[in-house]
Amino acid sequence: MGLLLKNGEIVTATERYVADVYVAGETIARIGQNLDVPAGTEVIDCTGKFVFPGFIDPHVHIYLPFMGTFARDTYRTASVAALTGGTTTLIEMCCPSRGEDALEGYKLWKSKAEGQSACDYAFHMAVSRFDEGTEAQLREIVADGTTSFKIFLSYKNFFGVTDDEMYQTLKLAHDLGVIVTAHCENAELVGRLQQKLLSEGKTGPEWHEPSRPEVVEMEGTTRFCTFLETTGARGYVVHLSCVPALKAASNAKKRGVKVSVESVLPHFLLDKTMAERPGVQGMKRVMSPPLRQKHNLQALWEALAAGEVDTVGTDHCPFTTEQKLMGKDAFTAIPNGIPGVEERVPLIYTYGVSRGSLSLNRFVDALSTRPAKLFGLYPKKGTIALGSDADLVVYDPAYRGTVSAKTHKTNTDYSGFEGFEVDGRPSLVTVRGEVQVRDGEFVGTIGRGQFLRRKPELPHAD
Repeated sequence: MGLLLKNGEIVTATERYVADVYVAGETIARIGQNLDVPAGTEVIDCTGKFVFPGFIDPHVHIYLPFMGTFARDTYRTASVAALTGGTTTLIEMCCPSRGEDALEGYKLWKSKAEGQSACDYAFHMAVSRFDEGTEAQLREIVADGTTSFKIFLSYKNFFGVTDDEMYQTLKLAHDLGVIVTAHCENAELVGRLQQKLLSEGKTGPEWHEPSRPEVVEMEGTTRFCTFLETTGARGYVVHLSCVPALKAASNAKKRGVKVSVESVLPHFLLDKTMAERPGVQGMKRVMSPPLRQKHNLQALWEALAAGEVDTVGTDHCPFTTEQKLMGKDAFTAIPNGIPGVEERVPLIYTYGVSRGSLSLNRFVDALSTRPAKLFGLYPKKGTIALGSDADLVVYDPAYRGTVSAKTHKTNTDYSGFEGFEVDGRPSLVTVRGEVQVRDGEFVGTIGRGQFLRRKPELPHAD
């Protein structure tokens, strides 16, 4: 049975128009006015609503052993939460630690998703060390369809790489046509600052940000861009949080460095005072890079509107209150992460589009189209066009609600955005033509999601 979305306002990265969308099987078959469709087609009246391409979260953690514990979501819970919020594709960070085998880690991460996800998914492959066996393993992983890497310039001796390992990773990525995503800080400086603060008896969550100040993120961003410039590789700065790091990335772009920038939901809406609250309330908002001074929020909104910030992800990494309390005696033991995969689309729409100056087209571009283009999914994903996957979000701008842990689908007992008002919500969400969400509730099929195999972008002569 086909599906007809009738009289909605279609919004892509470049267009806005009222039309019908007819879905046959898993793809978009027809777009136009007053379409004649076969008998038995399900017709959804979308009058007064937007029809967006399915949104893509380019930065999530679902299975993650980290800081002595595990992130709380599974693909069952995370994919349902994502779909409820309008996200139809997840790109998860596959992060075996420095002491683990990369290829075995990759297979483990894939096994956690297979048959368990309600939405489509892909991976960024973390490179936590580069030794004599790494290149062959990474070539095998790329051949399997995972065409993006991840490096950490932080978390020394766990995820972090040395400058020599970063160079080798970027050189190989250039040769393979793979993009490299990077957590940009300075592991040595962070370690030294943490030691200094703890030695002074400064143990609470309010000292997390001073241990990872803006200058440390700026240095990491500058260094990553310098290595991109010298290797010719394509890069992507994840969760950029502050003006100095943004300037470093923007200056590199102006020099012709092939670098894109992601900022994540918390850095648009939460400032450092929320992580400075006493006890567990502050611990709940500890993430890295940390929440920053408030002036950075407006700068990121402006950079997003201008396209200097290319994409908006979440760095979704859910822990419970009990897990956060592992750091009650030292901020360095607080599991880093804030959940957000369910709230990203409604909150960026609310505070960017509905109550801000972000255009609908740029909203779609940053949360769907540009991630699809950067990570080898376009035009299968990221747009509404003939032949594209029928990942569609019917968004009702008239809905009003409030974010609450009491109603969210994420497998945590708190929300980082508790009490935030929401303008609009996805009223219908499809994954390759199958309705997965109706009126804010999951009605679909666990296991519907597929692993998305991507192709490298072969490098041109420099």
